[in-house]
Amino acid sequence: MNVMVGDPRRLGVPPSEARLRFEAEPPKMGSGPGRRVLAIDGKPAFELSFWCGTCQFLFRRLEDANEKLSLESVRERLTGQLLDEGVLDAFGTLLPEGDYLPLLLRVEPHLVVPAQEGDYFSHEQVATWGLDAFWGLPEYPHTPYYRTFETAVDDEAHLYEFVVPMVPPTWNDRERVEEYAEQMERGSVPTAVAVSTLDVCLPAMDRSTDYYTHWGLTHFLLDGHHKLEAAASAGRPVQLLSLLALGDCLAEAGDKDRLAALRSQPSLIRGTRRAR
Repeated sequence: MNVMVGDPRRLGVPPSEARLRFEAEPPKMGSGPGRRVLAIDGKPAFELSFWCGTCQFLFRRLEDANEKLSLESVRERLTGQLLDEGVLDAFGTLLPEGDYLPLLLRVEPHLVVPAQEGDYFSHEQVATWGLDAFWGLPEYPHTPYYRTFETAVDDEAHLYEFVVPMVPPTWNDRERVEEYAEQMERGSVPTAVAVSTLDVCLPAMDRSTDYYTHWGLTHFLLDGHHKLEAAASAGRPVQLLSLLALGDCLAEAGDKDRLAALRSQPSLIRGTRRAR
């Protein structure tokens, strides 16, 4: 089984005390809503999909995404096959108070470098939205990231899953990555932790070669940067404890309710019957 689902939980601390928050930046004079961001310690760290739902799905690393949020106090507890209540509460201290859906996923990460092979923004997204009208280029996330899963929602929608590190894998300690890779080769399946969002996006008009709704499930990595890189390099799975921020998704309640069932489906590449 590749997914275990807990009940929605009220987690977090008062927003002023949370290290990580989803925020709306103030709008520029004469414009609409400000951009949607993931902030760390009060500074914008990632720009996210815009509020309208018709713009491209997006996660874009900003200059203040420059540190990890791992908790050394629970490192030894990130090994079990069940949702650990203590781990949920511990990572809840990093997050603003809200409702979160815990998902325990088994993922096989593939490291992607923007504009290179496997880049969602250069391929699947361009097929639906085309190139940026001003720059004449695909969207650029400014970070390597991991692709882990995709599947059909229905004939008119497709789910894509991403794991986004807070800092580039090149910042990881090489010895720790190699240590985890060796453990995985011996059968270890360590657990990483992320806070996640589901963004559902569709262009307002069909001017594409492949027009359909994109469901973007994005896991922003809190703990497990070395584990994800090791798994990608060794071709091995890891567990991912995802805390889906129910109040901060760009999706309807019914979409979020379907997520666990969709994530339990076989992985399926868009437009084929071939598993990834």
